[in-house]
Amino acid sequence: MTFTGSGSAYDPPAGPAPRRPAAPSPAREHGPPRRLDRRVALVTGASSGIGAATARRFAMDGWQLLLTGRDRNRLEQTASGTSAVVLPADLAAPDGPRLLARSALHTTGRVDVLVAAAGIGWAGPFSAMPHTDIDRVLALDLNATLHLVREVLPSMITAGRGRVVLLGSIAGCVGVREEAVYSAAKAALAAFSEALRQELRGTGVGVTLVVAGPVDTAFYARRGRPYDRSHPRMISPGCVAGAIWEAVREERDLVYIPAWMALPDRLRALAPRMFRRLLDRFG
Repeated sequence: MTFTGSGSAYDPPAGPAPRRPAAPSPAREHGPPRRLDRRVALVTGASSGIGAATARRFAMDGWQLLLTGRDRNRLEQTASGTSAVVLPADLAAPDGPRLLARSALHTTGRVDVLVAAAGIGWAGPFSAMPHTDIDRVLALDLNATLHLVREVLPSMITAGRGRVVLLGSIAGCVGVREEAVYSAAKAALAAFSEALRQELRGTGVGVTLVVAGPVDTAFYARRGRPYDRSHPRMISPGCVAGAIWEAVREERDLVYIPAWMALPDRLRALAPRMFRRLLDRFG
């Protein structure tokens, strides 16, 4: 079995999972003291890939960052040279999202932007996929994300401002063979983003779905099977991070990276038979 994803890897525990989730480790601050008048971004999956690149892009504009992931050492590397606070946490643990949200809001008093970049995948025939891996993909890519949004959202609504950024995938739009559960999780995030956006109309809180193609990160090396397609070409985590930054700045609801990734999604809706023929050939 192999794991795959669009960029921000989730580091599975080295040994058996603890029976009860622990609260996020004490925050550690980097660089100059925090200025609480600055906008605050909570970034998950910030130890590598898209999450780390996104954190660095927001830091360039002076945001106060709260960085989370399982690996404290890599979070420290991402935070180096900034005023970021690291909050190591296991989002896949039953109480992980609630404990992280509580720690984040206690640290800065608010979260202006949540970037949900943590995720894993699994590559291989669905008929051979272990039940435990089905649960793992859905637990982190879907359940943990929804629970974390649920924990952070009320403070945004009370403040009358904020934005939730969800990292989707082209796999969630078109479905990718041998990535059935990953595709399902990302498709569910897309539906969730649209439904939540409608609910939040008039509150001052927005929702952005970022639909990315394959991203050039160490994740493919870690999964044990390199990305072997000539098309679509891989894009850099920095490219995705820049698009996320622009989407937040411009309050955009939907972003495709690269932009042409919108075409397969539209073709599926407008010409489903042609879309399936192309998918059978190239998918």
